[in-house]
Amino acid sequence: MPGLIGKVPTFPKTYNVYFLAIISTVGGMLFGFDISSMSAIVGTQQYLDYFGNPAGSLQGAIGSALAAGSIIGCLIAGPISDRIGRRDACMFACLWWLAGTSVQVATTSVGMLIAGRMLNGVCVGITSSQVPVYLAEIAKKNMRGSILVIQQLAIEVGILIMFFIGYGCSFIPGESASFRTAWGIQFIPCLVLIAGLPFLPRSPRWLAKVGRVDEAVDILARIQAGGDQTDPMVIAEWEEITTVLAAERVAPAGWRRFIKNGRFYVYLYQNLTARPSVWRRTLAGFSVQAWQQLSGANVMTYYIVYVFLMAGLTGNANLTSGGIQYALFIVFTLVTYAFIDKTGRRPLLIYGALGMALCHFVIGGMLLNYGQAVPGGVQGNANVLVQVSGSPAYTVIAFSYLLIIVYALTLAPIAWVYAAEVWSLETRAYGMSIAALGNWIFNFALGMFIPPAFRNIGGGAFIVFGCLCVLAAIQSFLLYPETAKKSLEEIEEMFRPGGPKPWRTKPGESQLDASADDVVRRASMAHESGKGQVLHKDGTVGMADSDSEKKEEV
Repeated sequence: MPGLIGKVPTFPKTYNVYFLAIISTVGGMLFGFDISSMSAIVGTQQYLDYFGNPAGSLQGAIGSALAAGSIIGCLIAGPISDRIGRRDACMFACLWWLAGTSVQVATTSVGMLIAGRMLNGVCVGITSSQVPVYLAEIAKKNMRGSILVIQQLAIEVGILIMFFIGYGCSFIPGESASFRTAWGIQFIPCLVLIAGLPFLPRSPRWLAKVGRVDEAVDILARIQAGGDQTDPMVIAEWEEITTVLAAERVAPAGWRRFIKNGRFYVYLYQNLTARPSVWRRTLAGFSVQAWQQLSGANVMTYYIVYVFLMAGLTGNANLTSGGIQYALFIVFTLVTYAFIDKTGRRPLLIYGALGMALCHFVIGGMLLNYGQAVPGGVQGNANVLVQVSGSPAYTVIAFSYLLIIVYALTLAPIAWVYAAEVWSLETRAYGMSIAALGNWIFNFALGMFIPPAFRNIGGGAFIVFGCLCVLAAIQSFLLYPETAKKSLEEIEEMFRPGGPKPWRTKPGESQLDASADDVVRRASMAHESGKGQVLHKDGTVGMADSDSEKKEEV
C-alpha cells in the first residue's frame, strides 16, 4: 500500500547511501537536541529560579519525560512503519516534535515542560526505532555498520550543538528568555528533516513486503549497483529477500508474532520452546538496547553538570568542560566509523562494557573515599550533596572523559547497529520498536533514578553502574552472535535452532558472495543456451523459456 505522506512523485530522488543516511539521521539529531537542551539548562540560575529549584524525583520526572514519550513512540512506530513505510513514519514523527517544541517554548510550569518533552519524546521514539530500520534495509552488507553509526553520530552532533546553544543562551538576560530561546531553536533540525525526507527513496525491502516488486527491484539496483538490475549482487540479494519474505509470511503478522491468542503474554515467555529464533532475536535486540542505558553513560549525557559540580567545577568552567565531553563523543564515534565493519560487533560490546565498568568503579571509589558532604548542596543545587577536591577531583574528571570515550567507541553506536540487524524483514519494524522500547524504558527509569541516587548514595551510583556493565559483557559473550559483513537474511539464520554458538562466530563468511558467484554462473549458462535471466512474479530469478520471457530480462 502506498504511503500516506510524500505521495507527490515530482520530487527527484537521490540514491547515494551516505546522503540518505545523513538526511534520515537528522531524526537522531532531534534526540541529541532534546538531551542537551536540558543538560546545559538545568544548572543555570534562570532555570532554577523559574521552576523552583526542582530536585530529586521532580527533576527526575523532568529529565525522564522525553523517555516516557519515547516509550509511546516506540509502541506505535511498528504498525505505522509497516503501514506507510519507514520514510513516511519519520515524517509523521516530525508532527509530534513541532507540537512538543511549541509547548516547551510556551511553558509556564513544570507540568507544561514535562508535557512538551513527552510530545518530543513520541517523535524520538518513532525516529530512533525506524531510522535504523531504514538504514539497515538500504545499506550494503559490508558497510551497514558504518552507515548505521551515522545515526549515533547525528545524536552526538545534536547534543554538542544544543549544549553550546544552551550555554550561549544562558547569558541572555531576563526571567525565562534564555531557555525559551534555546528550546525554540529545536524547530530548526525538524524543519530540515521535513524538507529532506521527500527526496529519499522508500526502503526496497518494505516495498517488497507490500508487493511493489518493480519499485523494490529498481531502488535496490540504484542503491547497490547504480541502477544495473543485472548486477550479480543485486540478483543474489533480491533472491534472498524474496525467499525469506515467502517463509516469513506463513507466520502471524504484526504484533501477533510477539503475543499468543490475543492475550497479553509476552512472546518471550509464551513461545520459548515453540519458536526459539524469534525469542533469541527479541532477547538480543531488546537487551542490547537496555544495556546501552544500564551502562550508565546517561549519567554523563544528561547530568554531566552535576558530576562536574561534585568535582569542584562551577559556573562557566563547568559548562565548558561539559562541552568538551560532547566534542570527545563526536570525535571518537568518528573513529568507530573507520573500523566497526572490520572489528565486528561482539568485541566492541564485550570490551566496551568492561572498559566502562572500570571507569565507573574509579569514579565511584573517588567519590566514596574522598567526598566531603555538602548538606546545602554544591552552589545551592539540591541534587549535588558531595564534593571532592585536589587529585580525586582531577581523577573524577579524567575518568568521566574516559568513560564517554569508551562509550563512543563501543556501546553508543554498536547497540543501535546490532539491534537493527537481528530482525527478519517481516519483524523488523515491530522488532526494532521492541528493541528501542528496551532503550527508552531504562532511559526513563534511569532518568528518574539518577537525581535521587546522587542525593542518597552519591558515588555509590557509579558502583551500581559498574556492576551492570560487567553483566552486560557476560551476556554479550554468551548470547550475541557476530553480524558484521553478513546480509540481513543470513543474520536471521544465525538465530535459528542449530545455529552457531555466538562465541564461535566472526565477521564476514557471507553466503551472499557465494550466491552472487552462482548468479554469474547461471548467467553464463543462460547465455550459452540462448536464454536470459528473468524476474518471475513471485520474486524469484530464473532462466527464460521463451522469447516473450526474455523481454522481462533482469
